[in-house]
Amino acid sequence: MVADSKRRVTIVGVRGIPAAHGGFETFAEHLALYLVRQGWVVTVYCQEDGRGATVVDNWRAVRRVRVPVDVAGPVGTMLFDAKCIWHSAKAGGLILTLGYNTAVFCIVYRLFGRRNIINMDGIEWRRKKWGPLARLWFWINDWAGCWVGNHLIADHPGIRQHLLTRVRAPKVTMIPYGAHRVDSANVDLIEPYGLHARAYAILIARAEPENSVLEVVSAWSSARRGLVLVVLGSYDDRNSYHCRVKAAASNEVFFLGAIYDSEVVQSLRYFARFYIHGHQVGGTNPSLVEALGAGNAVLAHDNEFNRWVAGDAALYFSCERSCSAAITSLIESDEILESLSEASVRCHAARFGWGGVLSQYEDLLSKWVE
Repeated sequence: MVADSKRRVTIVGVRGIPAAHGGFETFAEHLALYLVRQGWVVTVYCQEDGRGATVVDNWRAVRRVRVPVDVAGPVGTMLFDAKCIWHSAKAGGLILTLGYNTAVFCIVYRLFGRRNIINMDGIEWRRKKWGPLARLWFWINDWAGCWVGNHLIADHPGIRQHLLTRVRAPKVTMIPYGAHRVDSANVDLIEPYGLHARAYAILIARAEPENSVLEVVSAWSSARRGLVLVVLGSYDDRNSYHCRVKAAASNEVFFLGAIYDSEVVQSLRYFARFYIHGHQVGGTNPSLVEALGAGNAVLAHDNEFNRWVAGDAALYFSCERSCSAAITSLIESDEILESLSEASVRCHAARFGWGGVLSQYEDLLSKWVE
C-alpha cells in the first residue's frame, strides 16, 4: 500500500525495534509494521549505546531515529526520553507515547502543539521493588501523563478505573495487549537445555517480589515433583531477593537466565506442561497473554488483573500453600490440563489476537490524525 503522508505517527517510549527487551518493544514492532502495511508513515525512536550523532535509517519501511546515550541505568533512560521528546516535538504528525515513566517531559509536546496519545501501562508506583523516591517519581508522572496527554490508553479495565480517578471517561480508551496464536514450535530448541516436551513447567518473569517468584519457587520445592520448573530471567548474586529465590530452590528448579531469542522462548513456552504467572500488579501482562496464545494451561496469582485476562483458563493461587496444591493438581491431572489448555485458546481468540488489537489502535490513531 502506498504511504499516505497525512497519516503520520511517531512512537516514543521504547528502547527500539526490532524488539529485544520486553513487551512494549514487541508491541511497538507489531504496531509499526501493521501501520506501514495500512499505508501509514511510521517513525520509531530507538536508543543506541554510546556517543555520536542521531542517525535516521529505515527498517522494513519503518523510519527509525537512533538516538545515542552514553549513560546507563534509569538516568540513561530518562536522558534518552528527554532527547526523543525534544527531537520529535519539532517534527509533524501524531505522537504515541508508550508508558508514562517520564510523562513530565511531555509538556514539551503541548508547548509545540503536538497531539500526544499515551499508553499509561501499569501502576508502576505500587511495585514493591521501588524505594520511596522512585515511587514518588512514578506517582508524579502518573498524574502528569493524565494531565498532559491529549488522550490515554489503558490496557486493562483495572487500569481504566484507576485513570478515571484522575480524568473523565471520554479521555480514556481501553485496548488490551495482544499475542499471536501459537499452534506449533520447534522441539529441537528445548533439547540443549536438557528438557523434554510436557516434562516441565515454566515461569517467565523479572525476579521481583511483586511477581511472586519466591513464593512459586518455594511452593515447587516443598515436595518432590517428578518434573522440573524452568525459570527464565536474570539473577544477580549481589541482589538479596535473587539470592533468596535461589536458596529456596530444590534441584528440580532450573534457572536458565534471560533468553531474548523469541523463537527459543516460544518453544520453551509451547512445550511446557503448564505456565505459572505470579504477577501481582499491572494491567494486561504480555507474558500471560502469550501463554494463552500458546494454549498453555495457566496457574496465576489471584488478583483482578490476572482474573480479567485469563478468566476460566487458569487456576489461581494466593499464597505459597495454595500454589503448592495447584501445582500438585496440574502435575497429577491430565484432565485439568486439557480443560485449561482449551480454555486458553478460546480466551486468546476472544480478546487478544494481534489483528483485533492493532486495528483498534489504528482506529483510535485515525481519529486523532483527522
